Amino acid sequence: MRLVQITDAHLHADVTTRSRAGVPWLHFQRVLAAAAAERPDVIVVTGDISQDETAASYALAKEALADLPCPWFWLPGNHDQVAFMCAEHPLLDEVDLQQWRLLLLNTQVPGQPFGELGSEQLMALTTRLEEDDRPTLIAMHHPPVDVGADWMDAIGLQDREAFWQVLSAYPQVKVVLFGHAHQAYAQHIETAAGSVSVYGCPAMSDQFMPGADEFTIDEASRPGYRVINLSGEQWDTWVERVDV
Repeated sequence: MRLVQITDAHLHADVTTRSRAGVPWLHFQRVLAAAAAERPDVIVVTGDISQDETAASYALAKEALADLPCPWFWLPGNHDQVAFMCAEHPLLDEVDLQQWRLLLLNTQVPGQPFGELGSEQLMALTTRLEEDDRPTLIAMHHPPVDVGADWMDAIGLQDREAFWQVLSAYPQVKVVLFGHAHQAYAQHIETAAGSVSVYGCPAMSDQFMPGADEFTIDEASRPGYRVINLSGEQWDTWVERVDV
């Protein structure tokens, strides 16, 4: 089973609109083509599909994603409009990956750059983990860990301690994927139940400078995506970069 993560497209309804380091629509097309060439079984988009938050930007994304040769799923980031997303493609909270399961969590706090799961979603996560002990991969937008950049860590997942407390009772959770940070990242978190691997992904749009105290664009880095191969209870993963 091969899963590809893409994230943070930050699209505009006007495909010619530039961002800080390029044209998001151009980046989106090239990253999507490269990701599709990996022959994935499933693609997950971990938020911030839109920058201008228009219905047209989601229609644009859906049209391109619909051409993929595999199922795809998305979840909202802090910039996204959930109603517009749902109008184009459903927001699911779980995907069956045969031997594995993928849980998609919504960390959006409307109007805020930071994220939160909240008590209801954490309770629901507990229930879902009680129901199925297959190896589990969790995807969300906001980082549930510090990534080492002060400004980004301040707008990550605010209730991360409660999230990790839930996971500490469930050894089947093996991998957590996040977006938002616009950079590759890897860390292994030890819980009472075992080790959980946490991975960040390059953005499809601008890249952020790792370790920066303040918001800084990494102009030397390129857009990219993450590949995750799942086999039995094992996995391997890597990041690919795309020339634009």
